[in-house]
Amino acid sequence: MQSPPLFDSCIQRPHLMGIPHNPALGYRPEIDGLRALAVIPVILFHAGLPLFSGGFVGVDIFFVISGYLITSIILAEKINGKFSLINFYERRARRILPALFVVMLVCVPVAWLTLDPPDLKYFAKSLVAVPMFSSNVLFWLESGYFDATAELKPLLHTWTLAVEEQYYLFFPLLLMLGWRMGRTRLVILLTLIALGSLTLSQLGARNDASSSFYLLHARAWELLTGSFIALYCVWRTRHAP
Repeated sequence: MQSPPLFDSCIQRPHLMGIPHNPALGYRPEIDGLRALAVIPVILFHAGLPLFSGGFVGVDIFFVISGYLITSIILAEKINGKFSLINFYERRARRILPALFVVMLVCVPVAWLTLDPPDLKYFAKSLVAVPMFSSNVLFWLESGYFDATAELKPLLHTWTLAVEEQYYLFFPLLLMLGWRMGRTRLVILLTLIALGSLTLSQLGARNDASSSFYLLHARAWELLTGSFIALYCVWRTRHAP
């Protein structure tokens, strides 16, 4: 049985799928291309164009890409005996926090000059939640993403970053546990989690759409989809003739 073309490319040319010959993952222009394709419909959706009313699906693509990339990085380091949880978290902090603090700093005077006191109070809460990567929970508790006050929340877009960082916090631990259990048990474990997440996402869409939109438990299956692709590529590459 032949592999699909996408997977054939990762077997024959693993550097195209995030597992380069060099343990350090370099710049990935094709991944940036996918990100561009994902962000365009999101921008057009926020611009209010009727033809792009479903443009927020680009966020789903971002989550799949993120799951793939982070798993590729962990596996490349693990295979080469260089993976460290402390170093992994430290690199994530150095990569994310400086730019995040700049965004927050820019938003403060704008919010101070433009927001009413009640909205300014909510903004202050988000300033606390954002660096703790819990803004998705805050915005879920406050209101829906599509309500009329969304434009009055300067840091609303950080909910996606919060979901990703929450995944990055737990997934390496899960992967290391599954790694010791063996490949079959690891796949079973991740599959059960992904199916559970997908089920919760579908149930939540009917009963609590905001939770399915904002929270990790309903988004994990998308990130895990990317992780499965990375795992497949690594295992097939290592056992390819």
